[in-house]
This record gives sequence, C-alpha cells and structure tokens, in this order.
Amino acid sequence: MLRRRDVLAAGLLLPLAPRLVLASDDAERLLREGGVVIAFRHAPAPGTFDPPNFTLGDCRTQRNLSDEGRAQAGRIGQWFQARGLVPAAVRSSPWCRCVDTALLAFGAAEPWPALGSPRGSPERTNADHLQQLRAALVAASTRRGRFEAWVTHMFVLSDLVQQGSSSGEGLVLRTDAAGAVQVLARLAPA
Repeated sequence: MLRRRDVLAAGLLLPLAPRLVLASDDAERLLREGGVVIAFRHAPAPGTFDPPNFTLGDCRTQRNLSDEGRAQAGRIGQWFQARGLVPAAVRSSPWCRCVDTALLAFGAAEPWPALGSPRGSPERTNADHLQQLRAALVAASTRRGRFEAWVTHMFVLSDLVQQGSSSGEGLVLRTDAAGAVQVLARLAPA
C-alpha cells in the first residue's frame, strides 16, 4: 500500500490553488449513506498515451500528473476532508498518474490491475477486468454506511458506465437490483 508521505517525500505535493470542487447536490449525501463507489478519472497528465516502451513500475517512462493535476488531486482531498468523508478503501490503477492522484487526494492507494488502462492489453483481459470491476461494485453497493474511492482511466470509466468523464472527475456509482451500473452523481474539480 502506498501512502501520501511517499508522494510528499518525493516532492510531488505543490501548494494548492484556492479553487473549489463542484459537486452535484446528491454527491455528499450519497457518500455519507454509503453503498457506493466514487470512481475518479486521474487528474490531468500531459499527453494522450504513454510512450511505446513504458514500464508500469517506472514513473519516468509514463505520463505523469502535471502541476495542475497534482493541485487538482489535492483539491479533491480537501473537499473530502472538509466534509469528514473518509473512504473505507482507496484502490487505484497501477499507472503512476492514478496512484499519485489517489495519494494526493486520499493519502493512500492500493494498486489494483483491474483499474488499469486497457491500452495494450488483450481484449479478453479487458473483459476480465470489467467483470472484476462490476463484481466489486455489486459488493460495494451492499455496504451501507461506507464507500470506496477508485482512481482509473478515461477508457476504463467509459467502458464501465458508458459515459464520458473529465480529468479528475468523480462518478458516484452503485448497481441496481439487476447489477446494472448507475451513475448517481458527479464530483468535478473546478
């Protein structure tokens, strides 16, 4: 498990800009009630795709958060702290920009390959990952009084919810009785 202090020690935390996080009216209420996951697209990272020969364990070979991305992730954390909202678990794609978003926002990150970017993975792996995410979401939807935070990529969120999202945006998710994924609210850094 990675911790916020590791990011701080690496000098990755910058002073936070005094901007707000915009939430739909229901986001805070839903998180307090629990039985949901708030799934974030990682904060801004320059570029579109990782270089052809990137290595998951080596952040120097990947796209990383920009200064604005680090500040945005910090603002997400401030929004949660100001409301006393603490996720029961924080899971992240193993890509550095996702782990760093989770660390800066929540102080911890448990890398989970199912949240990893599908780019470069075989189709079957992507289907397996989506199945794992849906199963975890079904389980989380039954746990009233607690919520989880996940940090992932645009492609993963799009495949999971069939909707787009912005960098750093959080989607409050739950499954219905039939197991279909529902987007209940959005949290968007300004």
